[in-house]
Amino acid sequence: MSRRSRKDAQTYIAQNRAATFHYEISERYEAGIVLRGSEVKSLREGRAHLTEAYAAVEDGELWLRQMHIASYFAARAFPHAEKGARKLLLRAKEIRHLERAVSREGYTLVPLNLYFKDGWVKLTLGLGRGKKAHDKRAALAERTENREALEAVRKSSAPRARVTSTYRP
Repeated sequence: MSRRSRKDAQTYIAQNRAATFHYEISERYEAGIVLRGSEVKSLREGRAHLTEAYAAVEDGELWLRQMHIASYFAARAFPHAEKGARKLLLRAKEIRHLERAVSREGYTLVPLNLYFKDGWVKLTLGLGRGKKAHDKRAALAERTENREALEAVRKSSAPRARVTSTYRP
């Protein structure tokens, strides 16, 4: 792999896999995030969780709350807050759009993925509406159906042992 293509590749740090199950995501945004050096070093080690995280618009700024970044061992003298608020960087027009959408009933800003892109930490933010219980059941049934169909295709296309003709007198 060349140096340029390696640099362009996205390296996922953390993913919020439950978000697409609990929320119907209608729009996705890529946001930058303001971090301290010890936080970035901890992220390079993959020590972050998005499970309880959410985003909120306050005073025209976008903030990420409850994202856990473990403390970095070499920064013990001046540690960062593990679940502190972190500012997200988006264009002002996008922030105003998100603020209007969140003020409508039922929409939430959900962090989906945290990754490195060209050396910068980026966050995929989803604008979603909470799914009802019957929607979740339908999603589970569809996923089970797809999995069973794939298994059936794999079994039918699996190489079979050839039976050579045997000599019968």
